[in-house]
Amino acid sequence: MAELTAVQQQQLSQKLLALKDELELFLVESSAGSQAVDLDQPIGRLSRMDALQQQAMSKANRAAHGQRLVLIEAALLAIKSGRYGECRRCEEPIDYSRLNVRPESPFCLDCQKKSEK
Repeated sequence: MAELTAVQQQQLSQKLLALKDELELFLVESSAGSQAVDLDQPIGRLSRMDALQQQAMSKANRAAHGQRLVLIEAALLAIKSGRYGECRRCEEPIDYSRLNVRPESPFCLDCQKKSEK
């Protein structure tokens, strides 16, 4: 696999910055959905169960987006340090097509598959 060109790295950097802004906005806007459900609220049992389920889904969604934001911030730091596009495990270049889909990917496809087993 070839290392990233300057143009590819610039495109991916812009993509990372846009994703970062998008995720930060999502986390701000979705904070209300993960607030505690008021159990003293005079609503029916099923409505309360639905509210609790919505709260749990919102928290899980926010956590997943928060984890992705951490990876994006790490990728932006890697750009500054000149190590972006390098697999953290095997230190080989990560394919551009993979980074184009998930620019925050810290691992090449082979290492990602190994870690998922």
